[in-house]
Formats: sequence, C-alpha cells, structure tokens
Amino acid sequence: MIRIFLSVLLIILMSCHSSSRKETEKNFDISLLKKNEKFRLAGEYDSLINLNKSYYKKADKMNYSDGKALCYINLAELNISLENYQKSQVLFDNAKDILDDSEDPIHKARFYNVYARFNFELRRVDKAFEYNNEAMRSIQKVSSSELKNDLLFSIYFRQAIYFVRKKEYEKALFFFNKANKLDNTGLMDCAISDYIYMHKNKDSAYKYVTLAYNKANRSGKADGIALYAHTIMGEYYITYKQYDKAEEALKKALEINEKTKRIYAYYGKYIYNDLRTLYERTGDKEKAYFYLKAYTDAYYKTNTSLLATINQDMESFIEETRKDADHHKSRIYWIISLSFIGLCLLGGYAWRIIRVLRKRKKVLAMEAESLTVRMNDNKQEEIIELGKKNDPEFLNRFQEVYPDFIERLLTINPALESSELTFCAMLKLHFTSKEIASYTLVQHRTVQQKKYRLRKKLNIPGETDLYYFFDTL
Repeated sequence: MIRIFLSVLLIILMSCHSSSRKETEKNFDISLLKKNEKFRLAGEYDSLINLNKSYYKKADKMNYSDGKALCYINLAELNISLENYQKSQVLFDNAKDILDDSEDPIHKARFYNVYARFNFELRRVDKAFEYNNEAMRSIQKVSSSELKNDLLFSIYFRQAIYFVRKKEYEKALFFFNKANKLDNTGLMDCAISDYIYMHKNKDSAYKYVTLAYNKANRSGKADGIALYAHTIMGEYYITYKQYDKAEEALKKALEINEKTKRIYAYYGKYIYNDLRTLYERTGDKEKAYFYLKAYTDAYYKTNTSLLATINQDMESFIEETRKDADHHKSRIYWIISLSFIGLCLLGGYAWRIIRVLRKRKKVLAMEAESLTVRMNDNKQEEIIELGKKNDPEFLNRFQEVYPDFIERLLTINPALESSELTFCAMLKLHFTSKEIASYTLVQHRTVQQKKYRLRKKLNIPGETDLYYFFDTL
C-alpha cells in the first residue's frame, strides 16, 4: 500500500511540475512577443535588441529552446525591415534548427509567417504563399487566445499583400477585411486605403486614409503606424493637388522617420521620393533636386551607415549565443571526463558535429553569394520589364538600382525633366530606337529627334556614340 501511495504521489508531483512549466513557458511567449511588437511599432531599436538579448538568456536558464527560437525570429524580422537579408537568413536558420524538433504550433506559425515575408521581400512570391499557408495551417491547431489573434492578424495581413502582388484583388480585399476585424491600431485602415487608392476608387480611399490619419494624430504616438498614415495621407493630397496639406503631412512623416529609422530604415526613401514629386508638381526645381539627392543618399549612404551599426549589434548577439553554447559544451566535457567510455563516444560525436558545422559554414557562404547575385539579377530584370511596359514606376525603380547615374545627369543639366530622365534610363539599358518607339507608342522619327535634343542638353559631341556616353558616365 505504501509503495502504491508513493507511486501515485510521484505521478501527481510530476504532473504538477509539467503543468507549471507549460504555464511558465506560455507566460514567457506572451510577454516576449507583446513587448517585441510594441518596440517594433514604436521604432525603439535599442529597446528591441536589449529585450531579445535578455529573453534569450532567460530562455537559456529555463532550458527553453523554443524561447531562444522566438528571439531569433524577432531579430530576423527586424533585419528584414532593414533590408539586411543575409543576416536575416542566418537568424532564420538558427530558429529552424530548434523548431524542427518542436511540437508547438504557435511557434511554427510565427516562424512561417515571418519567413514568408522574408521570401516576399526577395520577390519569391510563390514561396511567400507557401510559407504563409503553412503558418495558417499551424495556427488553426491553437486554441483561442489573444496571442493566436495577434498572429492571425499578421497572417491575414500578409496574405492580402501577397494577393495584391499577384493582382488577385478580390482575394486580397477578402483577407484585408479579415485582418481588419482583428486590428485596433489603425494599420489596416492605412493598408486598405492604400489598396483601394491604387486598385479601386480613389474617392473611397479617403474614408480609410482619414480614419488612419486621425487615429494616429489622436494617439500622439510617433510610431510605424503614424509614419505609414502620414505618408499615405501626403500621397493622397498630392494626387488631389492639395499641395500645402501634402507638404505638412510628409514633413510630419519625416519627423517620425527620424525617430524610427533604426527599425524602418527603408522607409525614408519613399518619403523623399514623395516630396520630390510634390516639388516637381509645384515647379520648385531646387527642392525637387534636393529631395532627389536625399532619396539616393538615403538609399545608399544612410542605410549603409545604419546597417554597419546594426550588423555589429547582430554579431554581438550571435557571439553571445555562441559563448552560451561553448559554456554548455565545456560543462558537458567536464562530466564526460568522469567516464572513459562516455568521453570516447561523445568525443566522436563532437568531431562529427564540428565537421557538420564546417560544411554548414561553407554552404551558408555559398548561399549568401548566390542570394546576392539573384537579387541583383532580379532587380535588373524587373526594371527592364517595367521599361518594356512603359510603367510609371520604371524611373523610380531605375533610380534605386542606378542612383549615381541620375545624379550625374542632373549635375550636367539640372533642368532635365522626368520624361527625359526616363529616356536616358532606357538608353542606359541599351534599348534600341525601334524598341523605345514600340514601348512608348511613338514614331521612330520622334525617338531620333529626342536623341538629337538630348545631345544638345547634355553637350554630347556628334561623333560620340550615345550608348557609349551613358555606359561611361
């Protein structure tokens, strides 16, 4: 009887311990993810980094591997916003190594949702759908909770964006509305207004953009949502030629960007480009040129400086995790030393692990190099396709890939108009006169006349080949 009693008591104690541990891990997840999203939206870079460092150490003390994976995912997401894709890939790999052995669907849903966004930013739209659908399947296994709703919002929101890229607008609107039911921040009002403005009815968009704009002003927060709302509002005012209001909204967006740029480093260039458009429309060429130059500087110089600091922080975090791993390894070796047989077995195991890590390092280096090449090729193919379609976005995307080219043209002649810059861009890409005539729906003679006028404006000698001039500019 005593043995039976002790066995039952032991089972009860083990059950209580297991239940208590699960509750502790659940509280860890909720606290980490809530605070991380708060700091991300607020653009509080230092707070976000320190939060994930401290929670990583906490997870290590708890022996909670999934908790470490969540920290990796949070920092990978941060690096996506900073267009620091290679660092994101390393952090995703670390998270995946842990979650491959996890049974927790909410952690897998978080991973696949953010990894889908990573693939979308690299223009792998089909892969983005694949991973976001996997996130949706995982989240369906989770019982109702606030954390589930937060993740569902992000999954629906991303799915809508991916459908917009596929030009399946009805499906996009369906998921925008599903996400909107779970949102009280104003983010969805911005997204829906942007969607309707671009693909539906510009007047209908006013309802949503003003909702988001007013909500951002009432909150008084200078965060990512306010940044989005003021930028969208400024673009709306430009379209309807309310230039004073547009300038006010975009200048406010610039103020917010200054505070949040260490998380939303990519966003400043869009505001500069909007201001360039505004001043071109109002005929202020000096300011238009100033913001064109600010746009190129923001894309290359500022972001390069920021990424240098951010990379240092990421390396510091990864180095700390490596030291933790080394510390655990040294404890294991100390224990192994007590047994000769254990030492031999684990020594062989350690050697295999080192070989695997060496191979993994080579593979990562090759993948990083391949990723860089693919990204450059994709950008080049994209602007060529935009040029062939005579797409209004062609010049903007061209400026992102060749910022120095446009800047040098404007140095030679600051009075060049957008249409002339677009023509120069097509020549830079080696479009023939016949191709340009076909793509822009003009006669071949008109293209020749444009070339003649361009030679005069850029002081290009008659004996100099135009294509050679632009290649060597």
